[in-house]
Amino acid sequence: MAVVMTFAWPEITPELYDAVRDRVRWEDNAPDGCVLHVGWFADDGFHVTDVWESENHFTQFIADRIEPVLKGELGVKSDPQVKFSPLYRRFVAPGVSGAA
Repeated sequence: MAVVMTFAWPEITPELYDAVRDRVRWEDNAPDGCVLHVGWFADDGFHVTDVWESENHFTQFIADRIEPVLKGELGVKSDPQVKFSPLYRRFVAPGVSGAA
C-alpha cells in the first residue's frame, strides 16, 4: 500500500541537503519505490513530504543510501521525526513531470 511520509529535521541545512543529494544522486538514480519527493526549509528546519510505494521502500533507501552518507561521511547525529500515513488519493496536474 502506498504511503505518505512526512518528517521534520532541524539539523539539516540547505548545504547538508545539497551535499547528500550530490553524493547519493537520487534524482539521477531514483530509489526503488519512490513516487514523489518535496523538500523545503522553514524557520524550524528542513521538512519533507514523500509518497512511497511502501514504508519498507523508504526505510531501505534510508538505510542503504542516505545514512552511509549523512551519518557516515557528513557526521549528522540526529534523526528526523518521521510519520507515515496510508495514501488515500493522489492527483498530478496535467502537464506536470520531471524533477527539480
